[in-house]
Amino acid sequence: MRTSEIAELAQVHPNTVRLYEEWQFMSPVPRKANGYRDYSELHLKQMKIARLAFRQEFIQSNLRKKAAKIVQLSGGQQFKESLQAAESYLAYLQTEYDYALKAIETVDQLLKNKPVTCKTYSHQSVAAMLQLTEETIRNWERNGLFSVERNTQNRRIYTERDVQKLLIIRTLRSAHFSIASIAHLFHEMEDPKETTDIMQILMSPKFTTEFFHVTDDLINQLKIAMKDVESIIAILKELQ
Repeated sequence: MRTSEIAELAQVHPNTVRLYEEWQFMSPVPRKANGYRDYSELHLKQMKIARLAFRQEFIQSNLRKKAAKIVQLSGGQQFKESLQAAESYLAYLQTEYDYALKAIETVDQLLKNKPVTCKTYSHQSVAAMLQLTEETIRNWERNGLFSVERNTQNRRIYTERDVQKLLIIRTLRSAHFSIASIAHLFHEMEDPKETTDIMQILMSPKFTTEFFHVTDDLINQLKIAMKDVESIIAILKELQ
C-alpha cells in the first residue's frame, strides 16, 4: 500500500501516517525501487492500534502514558508485551470506572442523608482503600481541599465522611479537574468557611449539578476508552 492508501484505510491524513512512522508507532516501512513507501497489513494494524489508543481525550496524563506504551511496544513488534500493557491498561480503566460509579452512589447516599458508621481509618489505610499515594492525599490537604482530625500522637484519623469527601475529590481529579479548580468550586459554596464539611458542599445545587455532569461525562469517556482497548487487545492477539 502507498501512503495515501493506508491513510484512507486508517481514516487519517497522510501526514499522520508519516508522523506515526517517525515516532515508531509502526514497524520500519520498506521502499520500492522508485522510492515510494510500501505499507503492509501489519502497518495497517499498527496504525489502527495507535488510532484506537489515542482517539479519546485522555482524562489524566498518566492514562496517555499507558496508551503510549501499548503503541510503542506494538510499533517495535513486541506484541506479547504490548498485549500485556493493553490488558493492564484495561484493568486500570475498569478500576477508574468502578470508582466513578462508587462516587456517584456516595453522593446519592449523602444527599439522602443515610447514616454512616463511626469507624475511623489511618492515613495509610485510606490511601490503600482509594488507590492513591499517601503524598497525593497530603497534597490535597495542604491545598485546602479537606481537613482531618488528629489523635494525641498527631496522626491523622479519617472518619467515614472524610473518606467520602476524598472519593469525591478523587473522582473530580479523574475528570480532569485541577486542584485549583476543585478548591474554587468548593469555595464558591454559600458558606466558604464550612468547605471542609462535605454535607455543606453537597447542599449547594451548583455543586451537585456540576458533579453529576462531570461524572456522567467521565463514565462515558471511560466506557469508550475500554471498548477501544478491547479492540486493541483483539488486534494484538491476531498479531502474536
